[in-house]
Amino acid sequence: MSLTAEPTRRHDIDALRVLAFGLLILYHVCMFYVADWGWHVKSVHQAEWLKVPMLLINQWRMPLIFMVSGLAVNFIWRKYTLGRFVWRRFVRPEASPRELVAVGRVSTVLLMVLAAMFALATIIAPQCYYEALNKGIIEPGFIQFMKDYWTFQDFPGQAWAGENEITWTWNHLWFLPYLFLYTLVLVPVAVFLDGPGRKLRLWFCSMRHIWLILLPVVPFVLYSAFVFPSFPYISHALFDDWYAHAVYGTCFLFGYLVGRDAGLWAEFARLRTVALALAIVMFIVFISSDGPRILVRNLNGWLWLMAVLGWGHHLMNRPAKWITYGTEA
Repeated sequence: MSLTAEPTRRHDIDALRVLAFGLLILYHVCMFYVADWGWHVKSVHQAEWLKVPMLLINQWRMPLIFMVSGLAVNFIWRKYTLGRFVWRRFVRPEASPRELVAVGRVSTVLLMVLAAMFALATIIAPQCYYEALNKGIIEPGFIQFMKDYWTFQDFPGQAWAGENEITWTWNHLWFLPYLFLYTLVLVPVAVFLDGPGRKLRLWFCSMRHIWLILLPVVPFVLYSAFVFPSFPYISHALFDDWYAHAVYGTCFLFGYLVGRDAGLWAEFARLRTVALALAIVMFIVFISSDGPRILVRNLNGWLWLMAVLGWGHHLMNRPAKWITYGTEA
């Protein structure tokens, strides 16, 4: 058996990336208004009904983003030598937005922004200010806050992100260092899968029917059973976030493994209706049941990912102006 390759251009992956990040923005906006859920700043206008759609999305929104990121890496993996690929993780490529769209991948500006400290010093600062102000920890005055922030002054109490004392934080930019780390870890794994581990990759891409529904869930069930009890809080702090690394890293690897394989994509598309129906049923079971729900929760998340990939491949693998515009944006 051999891996069956997809054409280079994949409009559905571009579309999924655009929709995934658009959904991410919408989700974070809704966090201001969903009732009883902790957030940096909460609106006085809160709605109970938001909990159900938010809970539904929360099961697969970040895994989808890491899967799409892994897919993008697969599409550029063999374009460069190993050393060149790693180097381009550190520096911005000399490419126009149109060229980046043509390649169909995630921009490689993953470490540069954080290394320059620009994002931490400017983009994140207003959120920190309004959160601390909302909690009554500081007095109004953004200029004074920025003076303290830029000189690494501590803000005591529950300033933001649940920390007791904190100065700078990457906050919601945690995705960048995580993605950068997973990309570097993937390099030796990808070399192995191209060589001695090729049979393992062939096995993964040969999954069909019920096996594609059940087998990928197994590692996530194991993570929930054995890793989550020791690391029950997803901290986004990189060094003590092992449950998040297990889940997001596996999704990133799955995306890379799915890659260009036409047979596996065809199977996602073929199972799209079944996956969506099962996902809806599993979500109803998830929100209705009490007690341990490890299998239900993880199966629910994977079924939604299958449905999104399958329907996306079926409906959006064709040129569209909004995809080009959204990818550049």
